[in-house]
Order: sequence, then C-alpha cells, then structure tokens
Amino acid sequence: MSRRILTALLAGLLAADAAAADPARPPDLTGERPAILEAFRLAERGQLSLTDLARVQDHPLLPWVEATQLRREMAGTPTRDIRAALARYDGQAAGDWLRSAWLHHLAANRRWADFLADYRPADSLEMRCAHLAARLATGATDAAWIADGKALWLTAESLPATCDTPFASLQSLGQINQDLRWQRIELALLAGQTGLARFLARDLPAAETTRANSYADFIDKPHDGAAAWPKDARSRAVAAEGLARLARKSPDEAETRLAALDKALALDEAARGKVLYQVALWTVASYLPGARERLAAVPAAAYDERLHEWRVREALNRSDDAGALDALSRMPAAQRNDSRWQYFEARVLERLGRKDAARALFAKAAGTATFHGFLAADRLGQPYALCPLEPSTDAALRARVARHPGLARALELHLIDRRLPAIREWAALLRELSDEERKVAIEFARDAHWYDRAVFTIGDKPDDLRYYSLRFPLHHENVLRREARRHGVDPAWVAAQTRAESAFMPRARSHANAMGLMQLLPSTAERTARRLGIPWTGADSLYNPETNMVLGIAHLRHELDGHAGIAYQAIAAYNAGPAPVNRWNRDRPGFDPDLWIETVTYKETREYVARVLAFSVIYDWRLDGTAVPVTERMLGRTVAKTARRPFACPTPPGPDSTP
Repeated sequence: MSRRILTALLAGLLAADAAAADPARPPDLTGERPAILEAFRLAERGQLSLTDLARVQDHPLLPWVEATQLRREMAGTPTRDIRAALARYDGQAAGDWLRSAWLHHLAANRRWADFLADYRPADSLEMRCAHLAARLATGATDAAWIADGKALWLTAESLPATCDTPFASLQSLGQINQDLRWQRIELALLAGQTGLARFLARDLPAAETTRANSYADFIDKPHDGAAAWPKDARSRAVAAEGLARLARKSPDEAETRLAALDKALALDEAARGKVLYQVALWTVASYLPGARERLAAVPAAAYDERLHEWRVREALNRSDDAGALDALSRMPAAQRNDSRWQYFEARVLERLGRKDAARALFAKAAGTATFHGFLAADRLGQPYALCPLEPSTDAALRARVARHPGLARALELHLIDRRLPAIREWAALLRELSDEERKVAIEFARDAHWYDRAVFTIGDKPDDLRYYSLRFPLHHENVLRREARRHGVDPAWVAAQTRAESAFMPRARSHANAMGLMQLLPSTAERTARRLGIPWTGADSLYNPETNMVLGIAHLRHELDGHAGIAYQAIAAYNAGPAPVNRWNRDRPGFDPDLWIETVTYKETREYVARVLAFSVIYDWRLDGTAVPVTERMLGRTVAKTARRPFACPTPPGPDSTP
C-alpha cells in the first residue's frame, strides 16, 4: 500500500474518531452502514432473523428495521409482538409508521376490538371512518358517536367505504335527515364534486332530486334552466359557484350569464362579487380587452390581495402610470407597504416626475433583503441590506441537539437514501426542539448534505429568513466555478439557479421529470450533450452532480445566447420555455426589465425570475462578499470590482421576504 493511500486512510480514521468523540457533533455511523443496509434488505423481504437483528441491536435505526419487518409480515405476526413493538417505539416516527399500518390491517380485517385498543386519534378520513365503524361494531353508539358521525358526514368529498355502514346506521336512527343531506350536497357542489352530489341526491324526494341534479349540471356546464330555480340562498350559492367556474374558461360567457341570472335569482352583492371577481381575474391574467373595466366592476368587498396586484399590473402593462398609482392607493396598508409595491409605487412616482416622494419610498424598500429591495438600493446607489444570523455556538445547546436520538435517526436515514422515513423522523424531531435548537439541527443536516431542510423547515418568523448560510448552501463549488468560467456565465447566477431549482439536492426530481441539481429534462440534457460533443449515458446520469452541472450550465449559456445575452429573459425561458418569452416580448416591446418581469402573465415564472435574481445577490455575498448590481445582472452585464455593490446591515434590520 502506498504511503499516500495509507496517510489518507489514517486521516479518515482519525476524523471519524474525532467526530465520534465530539459531543457537539452527531455520531458518525459510516462504519455501521453496511450492516444496517443489509438489515433493511432482509427486513423488506421478510427474512430478518433474530441473529440478523442482534447485529444491529445498538444501531439508532433499529426501530425502522423492526417496523419494516413487521409491516411486511403483519398478517402472520402475533398481535402481542406487534403491540410489544408499538410500546417500545411509542412516540417515535417508526412507531407511528408501524401503528398506521397495523390499524389499516385491523380495519381491513374488521378486528374492531383490537382496532379500538390500539387506535390513536388521526386526521385521515380513512382512519376516522374506521374509528366510527369500530365503535358501531362494539356497541358504542352513544351521543358522542352520533355527533362524530354527523360531523364526518358533512364532508365535501367522497368518503372511504368504511363509512358506509356507520352512515347507514345513522340514517336508520333518523340522524341523517333531508336537511343534513342537502347540507352535504351543497358542500359537494361548491367543491365541484358533482358526481358525489348526484349520488347523495338519489335519496331525496323526486322533485328535489331533479333540482339537485340541475344544480350539479349547472356546476359542470351552466344552462338556461337556472332562471327557474327557487329564489333562495342555495340557488344563489350554486349559481355564483357555477358562473365563477365558467369565468375561468370563458369570462365573456360568465359575464353574459350573470346579467341574465342577476334578477332571476335576486343575487346579492356577495354572489355577484364572487362571479365578477373571477371574470376580472381571468380577463386580466391574460391582459385581454376590457380588463380595466372588469376590474372596476368588482365590488370593493370582493377584492383581495391577488386582485389588487393584478389591478396594478394591468395599469403597468398599459404604461398607465396614473392608473397604477390609483391601483396602489387602493391596496390595504400592509400590502402596499411590502417592499415590492413600495418599489413600484416609487417607480411610478419617478416616471411622473415626483422624485422626492419616489426616493423616500425607494429608501424604505431598500432596507429589505429582497429582489425589490435590491432594485431600490440600485436606484439610490447604496449598499444592499443584509443582516445575517448564524446558528447558536452555545456548546451545551449544540451537544444537546447532537445527542438527540431523533437527529441521529433522521440524518442516517437521509444518508442511506430512505427519503420518506427520513422526513418523518425530521418532522418528529422538530416538534421537540426550540427555535434555537432547530437552527442547529438544520446546520447538522446541511453538513450531512441534506440542504433542503433549511428551505422547507427553517421556520416562519421574520428573523428565520436571515440564516443565509443555512438557506443558501454552496456545494460542488469547484465544478460550479469551473463550468461557469468555461461558458462565461456568472457563478452566483448558476448557484442561485441551482438553489431555486433543487436546493442543491442532487436526486431532486419534479413531476415533469426534470432531474438533478439544475432540474434538466432528459431530452434537454441529451440535446445539450450532443451539442457539447460529450457522451450521453442516459437519464440517471443527471443524478450525478458533476454531469448535471456540466450540462445545466451549458444549457443556461444556450438560453442566454438565445435571448441576446439578456439574463432575465434567459431565466424566464429556463422556467417557462422560449415561446412564452417571445410572446411577452411581442406584447410588451421596449419594457424596462423590472416592469417586464412584474407583468409576466405566469405567476410561477414571474416569481421564479425575481427569486433567482435575488438569490444571485445572496450567493455573491457568499462567494465574494460584494455583489454585481441587480440592474446590471438582469441585462447579463458584468461590472468592475469597484462598481460591485457592498453589503450593510441597516438599524434596525428590515424584513427579509426572499423565499
């Protein structure tokens, strides 16, 4: 063995020993990994013997191995053995996972007494139905059972078959009367569950069944017969729901039908407002003709933040500065004071020549670490606001978190690629930790390359978003910098794009089959590989971080070249594809970049572009300590070091709403 290899091995052993001995770090279970993987393999086949189990007796994942075996062999396992395991792992994620499977098994086999003995309150409709059935089967049909059954009956969706017998019993007791049946039918109609509504209507008197079916038909496809409905609250609610749904497909037809039904059913302002809201929304969302007039027709009481935003965008889309200012003035104070709308109000005021008022609003927005805050700072030529926080360095607190058995289980499940159990363990762990402990646990997760824990579980308090080193991981930096340099792409942009796409999780996969760090579709990756002249070894190669970055950064460069080097349009195309970007350019030629982004019709793309550009600033801070101004980066420009934007923490720190 060469001296270099021996030195490396010794260094690894020493590092492992140090980690194992450090009370402020989670235990290093690398050496025990082959044994636990083999135990899982055997458990999943139902082949785990007592001898096999003894080999991992002291491993933190023993509960999951045993639960896996018991779930696999549940039908042939004595009840006492299942209950013994439930008692051993009571309160643990593995125990909850086992209990769920056990209760489903008992319900499927109608072992109702055992079900009641082992039941724990659950949110799932299936378990609630089974609990109702178990109480019925064991004679526990008291007033509480009746109340629980009626509450479950009033569900807008179809319920599991396990509920059928309890509901039949309730009906025979006269507890599900015609009024209660109509209540559920109406819930189903308003939820668009027209098949359920028709099913429930079969037990109504014939005339009422006909009316309920007419209601269901109207929800599916509005018809003229609605004018003959009774002028009551139920008819008005169904008419408003059906027309609101129609407006999503055809605002014009919904508006026409509303005019016809308004008097026929004596619609009130709430019903009219519900329909007019959707008519306006689905007109303005594509900037169709008449959007301004339809927005004006919506009663003030029907407006929400979403429609207020669209009213501003509609005016910006027409370059109507006075109209945009009027729309901004109608926003609730909390919404208007958000950095986004402070920035755009300042932009409008600036265009109207009211520069002092504009500067005052730019200054307010610039105190936030957000996309629009960074844009505002550029308008003022001042540093970017950033007030980072770091996890606690308190040795006792860190040791307490490091020694938590739930953390060891969650991290090891992640490291052996058992994603769903890992997430279950993580959720159970967080329920036991304080806010400070949570941040330390997330730091440990980051160090184990479980980067998305900070993205999904950092917390929802304003200061939680200031833990930038946790929220913005930086992995595979050498590959990132190398490929960014090769293709002439800003490395902070690449890091931001990767963070927005996958949170640096190499095995991320979307519903659309985009894969890996930069979320490439296999077809896109294959074309890129051919263009680069490198071998394409199949879709699974996209889970390799280096392969994904090589192809992803090349694809980013391709999008940039396809949009004349204009970065914000390349980012939009990366998310939505080139066709919508070409359409937006056609519809709004010559728009300033910030206004172009805000008036993009796709919510996902609009927010994605802003998010990537904001993330680029954070990654500039992480990579270099200063940032390319966002107004320059949007256009794909680089700047001299002296022109880069420094960072400063305002007093007091402004809110960070960067997602």
